[in-house]
Amino acid sequence: MRILVAEDERFLADLVAEGLRKRAMAVDVAYDGAGALERLAVNEYDVLVLDRDLPHVHGDEICRELAQRGENVRILMLTASGAVHDRVSGLNLGADDYLAKPFAFDELVARIGALARRNVPPLPPVLEHGGITLDTARRQARRDGHDLRLSRKEYAVLEVLMQARGTVVSTETLLERAWDEHTDPFTTVVKVTMSKLRSKLGEPAVIVTVPGHGYRL
Repeated sequence: MRILVAEDERFLADLVAEGLRKRAMAVDVAYDGAGALERLAVNEYDVLVLDRDLPHVHGDEICRELAQRGENVRILMLTASGAVHDRVSGLNLGADDYLAKPFAFDELVARIGALARRNVPPLPPVLEHGGITLDTARRQARRDGHDLRLSRKEYAVLEVLMQARGTVVSTETLLERAWDEHTDPFTTVVKVTMSKLRSKLGEPAVIVTVPGHGYRL
């Protein structure tokens, strides 16, 4: 899952981003509306966490532009006002959900997850393949009944592979879904993470390398 957090309160933006990364999400941050639009133009996001009162380009204008462009990103609008008319106007602009500040972080995570699920075919809460069980709600991984102690990135990569249901996942897709915009596209981080993940999954091997194309289970 890839998220863009557009929030001008830098401390809050960074705190939210770090919390989401701990949930194995790939997160980019924009501190103003112009920066948010730049990132939306070049990256594909599942969810945009959008502060309504952004400088340079207002959150309302971002909603309008995304609606006009027919973008598939889901929008969770944040605002300091929880009044009914504010929520209604935000939803009418094209936001998919609305959350007033201050908010509980667990609620934010739950709403992001609910929005992201609208963009993909429904998947069971527990994914299974080759003796591997992935509980996406609890973010727990097991193989043949034994707990797997995976890093956040290892878990994220495994989740992408299991969601693909045996189809090939390219290195570019893994970078897009499990990392963020600061990752060098020529880095070997996917290979390194894949090697560590394979080691932790043990034998028999379940991750297959498809030369020139990527990886699959």
